[in-house]
Amino acid sequence: MSSKHDRTALLVMDVQAGIADGFEGTGLLERVASAVDGARTAGIPVIFVKVEFRAGAPELSLHNKMFAGLADAGRVPTGVAFHPSVAPRDDEVVVTKRRVSAFAGSDLDVVLRAQGIGHLVLAGISTSGVVLSTLRQASDLDFGLVVLADGCGDRDDEVHRVLTEKVFPRQARVIDVATWVGDLPAAR
Repeated sequence: MSSKHDRTALLVMDVQAGIADGFEGTGLLERVASAVDGARTAGIPVIFVKVEFRAGAPELSLHNKMFAGLADAGRVPTGVAFHPSVAPRDDEVVVTKRRVSAFAGSDLDVVLRAQGIGHLVLAGISTSGVVLSTLRQASDLDFGLVVLADGCGDRDDEVHRVLTEKVFPRQARVIDVATWVGDLPAAR
């Protein structure tokens, strides 16, 4: 028996200019682009998530160590575009978040529920940031989860390995992009 929340969406998170620039030449952006192309071909919604603040960053709290540190360094993301190799089409949803998790300070949950999406495929930068936080919150919200291990990147390879091999499998199916794309149905 199917439920009204059987649909799947691919979340492409924080693949923004500035954040993704450090991963050029690693193959990560090409693999994420492959996942996006595969999802589009299969008729799976692709939802892009970005972190961004208003001018003057009124959403930032001095109690938030990570974002307060960005403010102190003058690196608060405002008006940031997606990396050109992985960018949304005009008809795709873009969600703006104000914290690490894709759900925090955004309307992502409303968008997913309205579209009948109950399964999420996660890709993005960084594994120890947006991917980990989103996975935990999505799991608590009872979404089915897949993490594209090689569609995520982290500045610390060992942290990425531990998360994708030991932590994430407790709450998600962890596979590589080629396997996920290869398992997708033909274009609908």
